[in-house]
Amino acid sequence: MLDTFNETIFRLATLDRDVVSIAALSLRVSLAAVGVGLLLGVPLGALVAVARFPGRGAVVALLNAFMGLPPVVVGLFVYLLLSRSGPLGAAGLLFTPSAMIVAQTALATPLIAALTRQIVADAEANLGPQLRSLGLSAVRRSAVVIYDVRFSLVTVALAAFGRLVSEIGAVLVVGGNIDGYTRTMTTAISLETQKGDLSLALALGLVLIALVVAINAAALGLRGYAARAYGSA
Repeated sequence: MLDTFNETIFRLATLDRDVVSIAALSLRVSLAAVGVGLLLGVPLGALVAVARFPGRGAVVALLNAFMGLPPVVVGLFVYLLLSRSGPLGAAGLLFTPSAMIVAQTALATPLIAALTRQIVADAEANLGPQLRSLGLSAVRRSAVVIYDVRFSLVTVALAAFGRLVSEIGAVLVVGGNIDGYTRTMTTAISLETQKGDLSLALALGLVLIALVVAINAAALGLRGYAARAYGSA
């Protein structure tokens, strides 16, 4: 155990190439998926919160249900879409980082949309009557409320990132865990533990925890700074 710990520290102190490359890919894939998920999920969630239309209750129920989609099932559906016999097979994305981003975006979007809907709905309860009195459309009201709660949406982004960077099922199915190309921290930790390379698995685990803590701290600090600046304006 002591030898494993010492080797883990050595890998971290010397910026082991495997650790750095795997961590960089995980970060790139998860952040890209969060970014796309925010572009899709925030407007969707806000519009569902503000607009009134037939079947709205069913849409809300679906968004809430899709928050808990099993990653491996999402990976399977994306695999079927991107496989050679699938409708998007000609794009040649299967077993690439792009396929992993697609799968993680599918996981992130309903989570972001559902959380955004709740935040916007709470804010719209106060702002809604005033905005409706101005004759604004549902789309414009959604945009106004999104701007009003923009600092709270940082929490939504953090929740999505935490879900994505720690998931293994979807990226394993569509990425294939290819060494040096689609191997992420979670898939590498699982593989290296099975192979007995505990020092690499432990090093990646510590990096994963450090990344999550650092990004959460940075985002919360940015949110606090923005809130103070906005409040003093």
